Amino acid sequence: MAQSPAAVSTKSEYAYQVLREQILSGELEPGQVLNQATLAPAIGVSTTPLREALRRLSSEGLVDLGAHRDSRVAPLTAEEARDLLEMRRSLDPLAASLAAERRTKEDIRAMREAAEGLEPLHYGPSVEQLIAHRRFHAALYRASHNDLLIATLDALWDKADRYRRLGLEVPHGDAEREQKAAEHNELIDCIVAGDVEGAASVMLRHINTSLGAKAASRLGRGPMPRS
Repeated sequence: MAQSPAAVSTKSEYAYQVLREQILSGELEPGQVLNQATLAPAIGVSTTPLREALRRLSSEGLVDLGAHRDSRVAPLTAEEARDLLEMRRSLDPLAASLAAERRTKEDIRAMREAAEGLEPLHYGPSVEQLIAHRRFHAALYRASHNDLLIATLDALWDKADRYRRLGLEVPHGDAEREQKAAEHNELIDCIVAGDVEGAASVMLRHINTSLGAKAASRLGRGPMPRS
């Protein structure tokens, strides 16, 4: 959740945090026009810090800057969905295998705490539910004790959240959701046991049937239908 204006160092940083959260949560939809004249007062900043925030979001691939005053939320594309999936197919299993090698008692405690009450995502998840799933995977990533890998996966997770929401629109039943929950427990079991190959294998299966994979498949079949 974005901090209050008084809690950040600059108005540009505040505008950046607000817009980024609204984009990643789906409040600002892919392709939506960002009119600076109306957006600035809605956020509570002037147009100068707003433009700085938009440039920063553009550098992260979340905003397409227009030639004039209007910009747009970057669209969801089959190419980006594929790229994210390919990266995670390689890096998430690596993180799981390293976690199985390097986990500490504190890492195990953090993963188990994050897994408590974790429920499979349904259509229209709350921000809290998405945060809970991120907290579990972040605990696993930290157990790898590879700072560069952790930072890379953290950045990928940010971009992937928009595609997870699209993936939730693909029909899937209770059995599939229960399987995803079971995989979370399998991951913990493998990591606690020091099963390097098992942890990597479960994680690869987890990514191959993830919401991101569903989004990539859906986008690959054609344009995203309008609601």
